[in-house]
Amino acid sequence: MKTWHYALLVFLGGCCYGALSTFVKLAYHAGYTAAEVTGSQYLLGTLLIWMIAIFSKKKKLTLTKIGKLLLSGIPLGLTGVFYYQSLQTVHASLAIIFLFQFVWIGSLFEWIFYKKAPTTGKFVSIGILVVGSILAAGIITEGDGGLTWQGTAWGLLSALTYTTFIFLSGSVETDTPPVLKSAFFATGGLITVLILVQPTELFHLSVFMGVAPYGLYLGLLGVALPPLLLSIGMPHIGPGLGTILTASELPVAVILSSLVLAEQVSMFQWLGVILILGGIVAGNVKVPKTEKKSPASLEKESVS
Repeated sequence: MKTWHYALLVFLGGCCYGALSTFVKLAYHAGYTAAEVTGSQYLLGTLLIWMIAIFSKKKKLTLTKIGKLLLSGIPLGLTGVFYYQSLQTVHASLAIIFLFQFVWIGSLFEWIFYKKAPTTGKFVSIGILVVGSILAAGIITEGDGGLTWQGTAWGLLSALTYTTFIFLSGSVETDTPPVLKSAFFATGGLITVLILVQPTELFHLSVFMGVAPYGLYLGLLGVALPPLLLSIGMPHIGPGLGTILTASELPVAVILSSLVLAEQVSMFQWLGVILILGGIVAGNVKVPKTEKKSPASLEKESVS
């Protein structure tokens, strides 16, 4: 695969996450709690990815490697828990802005752990993405939405854990088949959610059957597919560019909220979406370096 193929997979992984918020709202409107929605999402998503892993390429793993993969799934589960907690205490537009801080945290991680300083182009790309995210989230037109320190803390924690998961998906056990790797990531996330959220209501058959359609959709796009896509793409493009590409999450969230929930999206928000897409493009465009020619070659060209 070419580099842009891997970048496309990571971009699609971000799109999957962007499709979650709309259907979480639909589940809430149907009367289901955050614990029920989160629990069903991770339970059904983990079952889905394991069903695929059973029929995929196998590789014998040691207990140490399995432990590493399960532990690497913890940030995946924590991101869902923290983000849903933030949504309960602040306006949705602010919560997603806090989560969106993973854009620059990813480049910071790359700088700290890989000693790879962000280029000028990447700084420009991040700046465009941050401005675009503020516009797309509707802060200018909707105000602060009731800012609280609790919501701020939960939102920033979700950004940190999301970045951590993106980082780990591209660096932990890179020789493990992506599907098997994703299955263990999802299992680690499921265990984390079950411990922290304790969705005991799912033991009631009527509740489980009612929330299952939402959980199946959310599990596919929030638990099964993103780890798989990131596991394939991230090792080839790095966490810095990877976090920029997963910024596709916010435009998708805005577009789906408009189409599915019939929410009014202002011109400022559409402008933000366009800026985000522009920032993603700017982060991927490589300017060819002009080679400096030696005096001898220049003299040869002038003679010819």
